[in-house]
Formats: sequence, C-alpha cells, structure tokens
Amino acid sequence: MRPKIICHMGSSIDGRLHPSRWTPPAAGIEEGLVHRYYEETAARLDAEGWIVGRTTMAEIAEGHPRSPKVIPGDLRRTHVGDRKGRDLAVAIDPHGKVSYGRDDAGGDHIVAILGEGVTDTYLTELREDGVSYLFAGPDGRDLAGALEALGETFGVRTLLLEGGAIINGAFLKAGLIDEVSLLVSPALDGLAGVPTIFEYQGGPDERPAAGKALRHLRTETLDGGTVWLRYRLEDAVAV
Repeated sequence: MRPKIICHMGSSIDGRLHPSRWTPPAAGIEEGLVHRYYEETAARLDAEGWIVGRTTMAEIAEGHPRSPKVIPGDLRRTHVGDRKGRDLAVAIDPHGKVSYGRDDAGGDHIVAILGEGVTDTYLTELREDGVSYLFAGPDGRDLAGALEALGETFGVRTLLLEGGAIINGAFLKAGLIDEVSLLVSPALDGLAGVPTIFEYQGGPDERPAAGKALRHLRTETLDGGTVWLRYRLEDAVAV
C-alpha cells in the first residue's frame, strides 16, 4: 500500500517559492520565521520521511561521481541499506545524476528512485555509500509504482512531498497527492516566470488537477502573519 503524500510547501502570497526574492518582514517582525515555521509545522504532520526531486537533493548531497573497481552482480532489484530506524529522505532521480558520499541527508536515510536505464557503475556507487534504491519503470517516471514499493519495502505510512514546482506538478498530474500543507508568508515576489508551487510540464490544454477538489481541513495564523493552510484532495463531484 502506498504511503499518504502530503505536499508541504511555503510560498509568498503570490505563490512564489524562493524566499531570497521575497520582500522582507515588516518592522518588528522576527527574521528567519520562514525556515523555523516550515520545520515546526512539518514535525506536526507525523510523517516518516520526505521526498524531493533531483535538483533539490543535489544541493543537499555531498558526494562525487566515481568508478568502483569491482561491480557486483544482481544490482537490478530493490536494494535496502541499513536504515537504522531513521526517517526516509527520498530522491526522485530517474537518470541517476546525484552522488551522495553517505547514506543520509540531514540524518534521514536516503532512498533513490531510479529509472532502469541507470548504469551498474552508478548502482555500485549507491551501494558503497549505503544508499537504498528502487526502480520506477524504464524511464523512472512510474511514480505510483515507486510509492507502492516504498510502502511495501519500508513500511512508511506518510511522506512529505517537499519538492520544487516540477516534481510537485508531476505528483499532482499522477493523482498521488492526498493533502496540501501550505505556509503562506506575508511577502511578495511579483516577477513572471519565477517557480510557483505546482508547474506540470504538459501541453497548453492539459489540466493536471482535473477531476480533483480541495476540502479545507485547517487554517492557523502564526506569529508575524504567516498563515498555515491545510487541504485534502478528493475526487470532484461531477456536475
């Protein structure tokens, strides 16, 4: 059974994702609330790990590509490293681009979601680093299958999707988001083209959220004017 997916994000009031671009807090409002509130609210969602895309994980990882001298056989099945009871840090990396150098990100055990086309050299590198991995179809884009495998292999019930706009959009299109947890900061960006919360890369007539509706679960106003919104995604009622 696949885990519940909560898309946990923070944005300005115009939906932009990069705090470095936002207007500063008003006079008398504490600096640094964006990061603090994000971590505090994430902890309240009772998840057992988090999911990001390749670009975000590459910014976190510390490893470098290398060529192992010995490549073992039987690499092309799910590999489970020594989790040690830790939460999961899941990277959607279809082409195997991220090198880790260790088995954790922020103390959480790394699980790489890969396409079947990655090389044996890369898989050996992951094993040497202690990283777990599983495959999401030939091109690494079978997100539903990957989540089912995550649930069955690691027994996780809830994961936070904390990706950028593209990976969030892919999950939305695949119908794999169960809830949205959004922290809206009292800030503005304003520039066209800056990444927003969901950006599915499809045709102009595609509607990645078609057939879904949002059910309000909770609204909480935090100090400094940040608003925490929670919604459940459910099937829309046909009209």
